[in-house]
Amino acid sequence: MKLSIIIPCYNEEKRIETTIKEVNEYLSKKNYSYEIIVVNDGSTDNTKKIVKTLLPKIKNLKFLDNKINKGKGAAVKQGMLNSTGDYSLFMDADNAIKINHLDKFLEVIKKGDYDLVIGSIEISGAKPATDYVGFSRSYRHILGKLSKYLIRALTIWEIHDTQRAFKLFTKNTAHEIFSRQTINRWGFDIELLVIAKKLKYKIKELPVEWINPEGRVTFSSYLNTLKELFIIKINSISGKYK
Repeated sequence: MKLSIIIPCYNEEKRIETTIKEVNEYLSKKNYSYEIIVVNDGSTDNTKKIVKTLLPKIKNLKFLDNKINKGKGAAVKQGMLNSTGDYSLFMDADNAIKINHLDKFLEVIKKGDYDLVIGSIEISGAKPATDYVGFSRSYRHILGKLSKYLIRALTIWEIHDTQRAFKLFTKNTAHEIFSRQTINRWGFDIELLVIAKKLKYKIKELPVEWINPEGRVTFSSYLNTLKELFIIKINSISGKYK
C-alpha cells in the first residue's frame, strides 16, 4: 500500500516545517510507503525556501511550486491529481487536525464500504476548538453555525461538516472527483462532496479533534463561500458534475 498526503500552503513560513516534520515522523513508523506532497500556492513569504531546504532531508517529500496564488481548492486539486498513492489525504498546513487521526480513517476506508472518509467536528465524539482566533468569537460561531445549516440544506443534508481539511480518498475516487472540480477557493470542500454524491460514492464522517491556531477565516471568507455555494448548486442542477 502507498499513501499520499497533500498539504496546500500559502504564507505558512511559521508552521510548515513543523507540520511536515510531524507528518513524516508519524508515517516513517508505518509499514507502508508514502509521499508528502506540499503545494505552494504562490506564497510571498519564506514558505518556498523552507520547504526546499527540507527536500534533501525528507526523501518522501515532493514540492509543487505555483508562482501565483490560485486558491486553496486549486492547490489541493493539483496535489491530488499528481499523487500516486492507493489512498490520498489532504490536510491543512496549520496542523489543526493532527496526523494521528489517520489510523482510524485508513481502518474504515480499507474495509471497502466507503469511498471517502472525512473529518467532522459536528458529530458525536468530536472535539471542536473552543478558542477562536481572528474576528469576534461570537460572530464567527454564529456565522459558522448558520452557514453549515445552509450548506446542508442546499447540498447534502446528511453530511454535518463539509469544511474540515482532513479528507481521505481512494485512488479512483480522488481522480474521478478532482478531475470534475471547478471551485478553486473556500467552497471547494462543498463541491467535492456534491460531486461524490452525484457519482454515488459512499461518504463516512468520523469525529476529529480540531485545534484552531492563528486563523485566516474572515467575514468576507464566509460571504465568498456562500457565493460559491450557489454556483455549486447551479452546477449540480444543470448536470455539470456527471
